[in-house]
Amino acid sequence: MVSTLSTEELHILSTKATAAKEAAYCPYSKFRVGACILTHSGEYIVGANVENASYPVGTCAERVAFGTAIVSGHRDFKAIAVATDIKPPASPCGMCRQFMREFTTPSFPIYMYDKDGNYTVKTMSELLPDSFGPDHLPK
Repeated sequence: MVSTLSTEELHILSTKATAAKEAAYCPYSKFRVGACILTHSGEYIVGANVENASYPVGTCAERVAFGTAIVSGHRDFKAIAVATDIKPPASPCGMCRQFMREFTTPSFPIYMYDKDGNYTVKTMSELLPDSFGPDHLPK
């Protein structure tokens, strides 16, 4: 079950994720990605992909957004939007899915926007079935 966002929250989330693409540093792939996280406290935190000449060193927009949120003290997230310039919308890569799972629950919603602003929404468990997170590790 995907949590429901208000019309205003969804509009702001999509607008900020789409705008974040402008900050993408992707001279190699030319594949711009923007992301925006909505915290339960109502803050919006953005990220964009940042590539590197040593290809594996690049960082995806989702991980930039979550890293920024975490170092800013946030730990409680309501949703994320990811925007690209392609159609249909692109989903987060496998590394980002596991990274996001560290800080979310299986019911966490991921809104994926295409180049025309249309979106698909899936939960973390739909994108990463049978996942594990910190709640699965011994204390």
